[in-house]
Amino acid sequence: MTRVRTVWRPRVPRSSDAPPAGRWRRGRVPAALAALTALLLTAPGVVPNTPGRLGSLLEAFLPWLGLAVVPLLTLAVLRRSALALVAVVLPVVAWGYAFGGLLLPAGDPGPRDLVVVQHNVSDVNADPAGTARALAAEGADLIALEELVPAALPAYEKTLAAAYPFHEVRGTVGLWSRHPLSGTRTVDIKPADITEGWSRGLRTVARTPHGEVAVYVAHLPSFRLGAGGLGTARRDESARLLGRALDAEATGPVIVLGDLNGTVDDRGLAPLTSRLNVSKRGFAFSFPASFPLARIDQVMARGATVGRVRTLPGTGSDHLPVTARVTPD
Repeated sequence: MTRVRTVWRPRVPRSSDAPPAGRWRRGRVPAALAALTALLLTAPGVVPNTPGRLGSLLEAFLPWLGLAVVPLLTLAVLRRSALALVAVVLPVVAWGYAFGGLLLPAGDPGPRDLVVVQHNVSDVNADPAGTARALAAEGADLIALEELVPAALPAYEKTLAAAYPFHEVRGTVGLWSRHPLSGTRTVDIKPADITEGWSRGLRTVARTPHGEVAVYVAHLPSFRLGAGGLGTARRDESARLLGRALDAEATGPVIVLGDLNGTVDDRGLAPLTSRLNVSKRGFAFSFPASFPLARIDQVMARGATVGRVRTLPGTGSDHLPVTARVTPD
């Protein structure tokens, strides 16, 4: 009889056979990235604004940072890391804390609500009359418009006249109202280094059925992303000037409508967001209209509550209109 000899070979453990302790040691890099993402979502101010206004750039698109969860979760699964899987929960919770409330439904309309519409109509809008008709169809109390060029202004005035008998225009911004307006004046928000004619702010008082409301319409300077980073110096200066004007405003409540070229999370708008209430409901990304990534068209208030902000269908502009209900306190 032939005897078969068995040769013993050591068994090479597979990665899936690793003891639990090993799974907690792997994936430290994705776990650290998950923790960093959670930190940035809840405290974006830790990113300095110099050089290149990096902090403002992050804050402009902050809700989208939540998408980092997808590659982080993928890495955690590929690495079979319990540590990374647990860490991915952190940015999910952080995003929910920072933005989850925006997903909640709007409350019921109240008898004292003012419906407002804000829209940058674009200075190259080929159909101003059509844009005006679309905005009027919302039945708002107030319609604020920016980039009103002289050639298009008559179309807006004619189309909105029947439903909005009161309106005021200063430079390239205007307000149409169902209620009488008084005390209208230009608000100087022009940055110091702009020497040419430039008028993008107005203030007026709307006499509503529920009392007088000061209304500001503003169009802050655009920012540009270039080799030096995010160019927001002019916008930030204009925001400070508007904030000072609001400090001097004696009439209340106050509503601010405008293309502010910044999100409510952007520290560059702190001179406004520190003085005014913003909506706690609705993302309402308004720019660019073809693929909205951020809401830079804003409705803010003092002595009043801003309800859910939502976008309206596109017009001939590169911005989407936004609308909200504002309830005086």
